[in-house]
Amino acid sequence: MTVPSTPSSSVHADPELLALLTLRFTPGLGPRRVEALRTFCGSAQAVLTTPLPQLRGVPGLDVKALQAIGTATPASRAAQEIERAAEYGATLLGRGLEGYPEALESLSDPPAVIWVSGELPPLAAVPRAIGVVGTRKASSHALHLTGQISTDLTRAGVTVVSGLARGIDTAAHAATVNAGGVSIGILGSGLDQMYPPENEGLSRRMVVISEYPLGTSPAAHNFPQRNRLIAALSAGTLVVEGEFRSGAMITATHALECGRTVFAVPGRAGDPLSQGPHRLLREGGVLTETAQDILNEFGWNGPGAAPLPDLPPEQQRLWELLAQPATLDDLQAQSGLTHAQLQVALMMLTLGGHIDEQAGRYRRR
Repeated sequence: MTVPSTPSSSVHADPELLALLTLRFTPGLGPRRVEALRTFCGSAQAVLTTPLPQLRGVPGLDVKALQAIGTATPASRAAQEIERAAEYGATLLGRGLEGYPEALESLSDPPAVIWVSGELPPLAAVPRAIGVVGTRKASSHALHLTGQISTDLTRAGVTVVSGLARGIDTAAHAATVNAGGVSIGILGSGLDQMYPPENEGLSRRMVVISEYPLGTSPAAHNFPQRNRLIAALSAGTLVVEGEFRSGAMITATHALECGRTVFAVPGRAGDPLSQGPHRLLREGGVLTETAQDILNEFGWNGPGAAPLPDLPPEQQRLWELLAQPATLDDLQAQSGLTHAQLQVALMMLTLGGHIDEQAGRYRRR
């Protein structure tokens, strides 16, 4: 087999990564076939230098795919992609190479290469990370609960993983980064094709991963695929709200296939958005109302006290009282503050991002 030449600007690229990417771009080679070839030959580089007749012994490889191996176009495209990634500021991680998340090995078809924006934390076989997923049409209660659980997981040193979609995903990511934690978003498009576009700013505060090349537009068939990465990169997946047939339920199914734990928040009887979580609970999912339910399941340390600056006495008093949600009347009766002092203290805590109010009840963020 003749190894196609590549542009000289790619000379400094890791040869094995370049070979993996070449196989990734070869028509007819999905993740399973790329790995079968790599295993058969010992490395991706060896695949590209092995005579085609010898590759006929690779299980599951058809004639059409075999004939495409070693052609010029995939190698050229791989070299160009490495250049584009460097210009964009993305990191390419290849399976079997340093930095590739061990957690992805729980999949039956780990991507040959992933594109990463940001500093990816170590993700062991069972990572200290939780996937948080749910509907794009979330209720205000579900959004608040998602934010609280994600914040408390962050304070316990847990990475939060989701899909950067509207609704539950966005609430989980935003709460995590606002609490100073690490959140990982998995895209169904290239890193430079953010979807939804309004999450562009949020994504810059996170780690973002894709298994799709730069320039790949969001497509419906990509999103079920990306859900398996959310499941694999997490020790467990929490479903907050979701219909019986939904992306959140697909993620939960992938989690079970990876041998991960599934958590679900119970909802209102008869609510279509409760169908998914209730089915998971009937089938053995862990009933979850707080982050502590998740932490207890894994034996992880619980969240610490919220990191707050020194507060004036009136605000400190209210913060202590809001260990549990409370109404204005409750706070008035328990705090000993005048009405004017109470209003000022609540306003300052709200402006500081420490508390919020929903349905007449104040609570910590």
